[in-house]
Amino acid sequence: MPPYVSVFIPARNEEGNITPLMESIATCFAEHDINGEVVLVDDGSSDGTRAEALACAERFPFLQVISHRRNLGLTAAMRTGFRHCRGDIIIFLPADMESHPDEDIPKLLAKIAEGYDVVAGWRQGRRDRKVLASSIYNMVSRRLFNVDAHDMNWIKAFRREVVDGMHLRSDWHRFILMIAASQGYRIGEVKVNYYPRRIGRSNFGILRIPVSFLDVLVVKFLLTFSRKPMLFFGSLGLLTIGAGGLTLIYLLWLWLSQHTQQRPVFTFAVFMIVAGLLLFLVGFLAELVVSQAERLDELEERLRER
Repeated sequence: MPPYVSVFIPARNEEGNITPLMESIATCFAEHDINGEVVLVDDGSSDGTRAEALACAERFPFLQVISHRRNLGLTAAMRTGFRHCRGDIIIFLPADMESHPDEDIPKLLAKIAEGYDVVAGWRQGRRDRKVLASSIYNMVSRRLFNVDAHDMNWIKAFRREVVDGMHLRSDWHRFILMIAASQGYRIGEVKVNYYPRRIGRSNFGILRIPVSFLDVLVVKFLLTFSRKPMLFFGSLGLLTIGAGGLTLIYLLWLWLSQHTQQRPVFTFAVFMIVAGLLLFLVGFLAELVVSQAERLDELEERLRER
């Protein structure tokens, strides 16, 4: 019988955390009678994480360990882990014990049972140095993507179809909630306790914050215009052509009324009109690419149904 719940855990240099983590999950599965599995992806750890995980796999039959030969990043670990998850519900947890599975798994599952497709954990009691930056990031994300969640990058639970239909690019693990919301899935949130790390140190430095904000803009652009690129390029093209045309009309008025010529301005106006036409051309080409991508998506969906 396939497991109902798959717990996906990415781990990198988490020696000392894996054993208590598995013990907590085992307790949760037993106390709540959960038919579950754990898929742990060791993302190129340089310490004893893999050895500890393999030792735990001998103790806990529900644990499956997958290893990357080198560090590929969290998004790559997610793609690997999600492929091996068999459950109807997939729960994403960290390996650092900042989340306690015996507390959080039942909360996430209870919220999913209310009819939500994705449920995010909202950390309570967090006091680390990244709280302010995280708050700003989450506030900007809520405004840009209209996602009613306070903690975009913490533990989550997904229905199977959400993961199956999601294509994650590099470092897009931060935007799973936004992508799911853009696809029409119902997003929920549940409060969970936050526990400071006791062993090891975080793999996520504060220098990633500015990169995250740039990624937010990229994702917003792609989610808004990836299926209708002419809306973006055509609008820019119209504005550019309009500005160039108005400039030419103004120059014509100057020449008729005052017999003055502004050759640099004339050259710039012609350049703007040409640039606008090129933007239109790019928009048409992008529409062709999107059309082919939609056909491939339709073919993929038909193959999946068969």
